[in-house]
Amino acid sequence: MARLLVLFLLVTMCSPALATEAGWALLRTGGQVVFLRHADTPSAVDPAHFDLAECSTQQNLSERGGIQARRIGALFAARAAPVDKGLTSAFCRCRDTARLAFEHTPIEHYEPLDFLPGDEAGNEAKARQLLDFILSYSESGNLVMVVNEDVITRMVNARAREGEAVIVGREGSSLRVAGRIAF
Repeated sequence: MARLLVLFLLVTMCSPALATEAGWALLRTGGQVVFLRHADTPSAVDPAHFDLAECSTQQNLSERGGIQARRIGALFAARAAPVDKGLTSAFCRCRDTARLAFEHTPIEHYEPLDFLPGDEAGNEAKARQLLDFILSYSESGNLVMVVNEDVITRMVNARAREGEAVIVGREGSSLRVAGRIAF
């Protein structure tokens, strides 16, 4: 019984590290699509009447989030997982994460990543457009999309911590989690 407990503890304590190593290995092969949840913020909730065009009305990166975003970029560079292009939602925390992490990479706003609270019909249309885009992605370089958690949850039915990368697997007409990288 004690051996089983020790084995269980070893597996559960090592799993995130093993998953992260498997994620890096996938990125080194290139051609991967990655959802990167924005870096640390003080709260998970935007004010009721936020404006995408005005950062002062949104949840923004904390000081820790800025440091975390730079660390994410440094780890991508150090682990030989080049990012050829970055797409980001219009949320300031996502744009800032992309800018700080991938400062030498072309970053563009991609409107289908702008899932908005209470806009179920609009979010559904964006999800269909995003699915088609990801399924048709065939570049040899890695593509990172910096997003809010609701995009990840809707597209691959998974949750991600702030600053966590979810590598997207493509199978037929659906998406799945192919790997994760915890920062």
